[in-house]
Amino acid sequence: MDATVAVRSVAEVGPDTVAVTLDSPEGFDGKPGQFVRLTATVDGEEQSRFYTISSPDTEGSYETTVGLDGGDFSAYLADLDAGDEIEMSGPFGDDYYEGEARAVVLAGGPGVGPAVAIAEAALAAGNEAAVVYLDEAPAHVERLDAARERGASVVVTDGDVDGAVAEAVTGAPGEQAFVYGFADFVDAAVGALDAAGYGGEAKIENFG
Repeated sequence: MDATVAVRSVAEVGPDTVAVTLDSPEGFDGKPGQFVRLTATVDGEEQSRFYTISSPDTEGSYETTVGLDGGDFSAYLADLDAGDEIEMSGPFGDDYYEGEARAVVLAGGPGVGPAVAIAEAALAAGNEAAVVYLDEAPAHVERLDAARERGASVVVTDGDVDGAVAEAVTGAPGEQAFVYGFADFVDAAVGALDAAGYGGEAKIENFG
């Protein structure tokens, strides 16, 4: 769908990272792991970028996590105030959480948004969750800590992920692996899943 939506809040959630919470338009049913396209006029030019949903549900509102990468568009989003409006389209993507009994989420950099959302959604449904997150300057630390306290396995590292992935993959019935991040991380994560003996088909969102 296409809609004009209002901003509810913009909050810092880590080094050079903000969470932008938007109103959910009527009929919007995005899932954690899907993404939306946000469009705005920045310095007189219409620009669009895609952002993954980073809230466990989209009832009433939803969150996206924005890394401040030095680009004009991300800086524009970070400067929005409650009540400002922006254009959105979506949701898009097929690699999202669908109630699997055990979610193993491998996240690199901005992939932490869908990772924490999927973990929270799984826990809320009474299911299991494991997160392996690679980043030198982690974001969403409070939400990750809360997920850990609720029983999720959470490993945050700035190095090799193979060992953590091997521990996260259990082979339990209904176990589903998810991978979110840029191409180099996706390649490393898929290799780690293979080495761990993961026998399923991972749901992968490559950020480019």
